[in-house]
Amino acid sequence: MHTLSLPIVTTYAISLAFGIVGVLQFAGVGIVRRSYFRWGYHTHVFRITGALELLAAVLLLTSSAHSPGVVFAAVINFITVVLLLGNSAYVLALPGLAIMAVLPLTLIPTH
Repeated sequence: MHTLSLPIVTTYAISLAFGIVGVLQFAGVGIVRRSYFRWGYHTHVFRITGALELLAAVLLLTSSAHSPGVVFAAVINFITVVLLLGNSAYVLALPGLAIMAVLPLTLIPTH
């Protein structure tokens, strides 16, 4: 059993964030659909985004795929933040910027 440490807690928190956002994106809740439409993206692109975010959440929690999961999550997060900033959704980009800041903490060895 793991003892709680900063890297473990950070990993769980970031995975939870990716999981929640992934489910909301994949489900296509109203605000998500309206935002994608307003920004000119194709119909149902939010489902692809949601699936990628859910995959990032799972990879972060999989010990054998944790490092590739961090890289995958960082790429997905970076693209998301860039697209949000490009669409002047500055407030929506703030959680992504926070994740960018703490994601490297998940790579600190725990043994």
